[in-house]
Amino acid sequence: MTAAVRVGVQLPEVEREVRWREYVAMAVEAERAGFDSVWVGDHLLYRGDGRPERGPWEAWTTLAAIAQATERVELGPLVACTGFHAAAMVAKQAATVDEISGGRLVLALGAGWNEAEFRAFGFPFDRRASRFEESFDVIRRLVAGERVTFHGEHVHVDDAVLLPPPARRPRLMIGSTGRRVLTTALPHVDAWNTWFDWYGNTPEGFAARSREIDEIALSVGRDPAEIGRSACMLVALDPSAGERPSDPEAPPVTGSPADVADAIRAMSEGGADEVILVLDPITHTSIASMRTTLEALG
Repeated sequence: MTAAVRVGVQLPEVEREVRWREYVAMAVEAERAGFDSVWVGDHLLYRGDGRPERGPWEAWTTLAAIAQATERVELGPLVACTGFHAAAMVAKQAATVDEISGGRLVLALGAGWNEAEFRAFGFPFDRRASRFEESFDVIRRLVAGERVTFHGEHVHVDDAVLLPPPARRPRLMIGSTGRRVLTTALPHVDAWNTWFDWYGNTPEGFAARSREIDEIALSVGRDPAEIGRSACMLVALDPSAGERPSDPEAPPVTGSPADVADAIRAMSEGGADEVILVLDPITHTSIASMRTTLEALG
């Protein structure tokens, strides 16, 4: 491990129904345990996959509340779907959460993928890459403090500006493996994130995906070394819990706190600057149990 790896944790999404009191307690415990960041999924509804209908709380409202309840950890959506809001409103929401948090927001963005929630909530699902391209251009310029006029096929803003002016431009992250979306984002973002099943939940799989990012970055004139690498990693603390369905193509990390620390080190050696733990089960107790792992990492 050539440098200290940052470690985050994703709070519950649709593993089970979680009310706010439990949710905020987990966020506070994550900060107390020593995590560097706390993340929430930006989804609206899951259905049609053979499991009961389920959905998480709205991401931006939740992030604002967590920002008020915590003091140190970075916060972010994993990742914010640009298709769920008008582009300028995403920028406005991001600037507001960053202000509430005192500059701790990571603005992680993606194009979305779950057709059921798009259809249910009335958002267009077609031409997602094209829509992302236009939205991303407006969002990144607004959060950088620009005054933006943009008239595209999908996005229209006329002399838009964020007021009060943001204190800073939040760190930008792209969560995608789609080449067109990556080609749009990589010239501008600070980091790239991938979900565990996209790389098989192994250091070797992550390294292979990361090399693809290098190639795309070079093709758009960006130095790959300027782009941070963030990996979500599935960790089964109790394999019998079964909050997340088993995927033989991306088996979870298991074992003792020391074993989990070793797995994080291996991810760092595979090129990850940041590892975001997806814990199974994801509870207050499981988050607290990671204190030993984080201490082992130094």
